[in-house]
Amino acid sequence: MTDGTMETIDGRPALRFERTLAHSVERVWRAVSVPAELERWFPAATNWTPATGETFEAAGATGEVTEVDPPHRLAWTYAGELYSFDLTAHGDGCRLIFTHVINDRGLAAQTAAGWESYLSRLEPHLAGEYLSEEQAHESWEEIHERYAERFGVDPTPGRRFAADLRSDRS
Repeated sequence: MTDGTMETIDGRPALRFERTLAHSVERVWRAVSVPAELERWFPAATNWTPATGETFEAAGATGEVTEVDPPHRLAWTYAGELYSFDLTAHGDGCRLIFTHVINDRGLAAQTAAGWESYLSRLEPHLAGEYLSEEQAHESWEEIHERYAERFGVDPTPGRRFAADLRSDRS
């Protein structure tokens, strides 16, 4: 499965992404928990241990690690939203489930398109390759439109976001 889904967790909208990866749980754990690895594919890598109760700063907001069960679960809050990685063995590889509990359902398509783009960088990273953020986001607008339709949300905020990015690059 490569497409994200929207669920409800504790009455809030949650985006869920599942990936089956051809790498061990331990290898994927390093990719999701070690700062030097995160910075190769994740949007807001931070310098954390991570340890339960640890706070961190990233992109002007504060986060807190809420749960660590190596190499299976890592959860944190950041800017008032909840995030987690859950890893389980799957055949010779690993099943990764990434969940982001969001505050604004209206931004679900925009947020899901961003996460799908970032998660597309993980497999190349695990294989020792590099996919740039720019390359990963090349089809962001198409992905966004698909999520807006699937989730039944107004695509206008995401379209404005994409237009602003295009004008910033000009």
